[in-house]
Amino acid sequence: MTPLVFWQDGRQLASVAAQPGDMLIDVARFYDVPLHWRCGQGTCGTCLVQLAHAAQPGLVKVGRKERNVLLRAGVIDAVQAGQDEWPDTPQTWRLACHLKVGGQPWQVTLPADS
Repeated sequence: MTPLVFWQDGRQLASVAAQPGDMLIDVARFYDVPLHWRCGQGTCGTCLVQLAHAAQPGLVKVGRKERNVLLRAGVIDAVQAGQDEWPDTPQTWRLACHLKVGGQPWQVTLPADS
């Protein structure tokens, strides 16, 4: 099991465990983490998260669909949307519906509650 800690506005929301390979959005739903989402399939762009983990900094491959959705949501610019690899940092926005839980602990930050 992989430990995941969810944060928002500097406070811990939940500390849970997930199986490697689980989709992050499914884990959040299962544990009633207040992660905003509409479609759950990678097209609406509302399940934004930032991840912190021990392997950072590094590079991460980001699929075309996720890049296009983040571009449309105004989270990234056209230059970043054209890149297959992004810097993997705690400041990088990703979509929870595109993220499979790995084997190392994650700190997952949700956008500020508005």
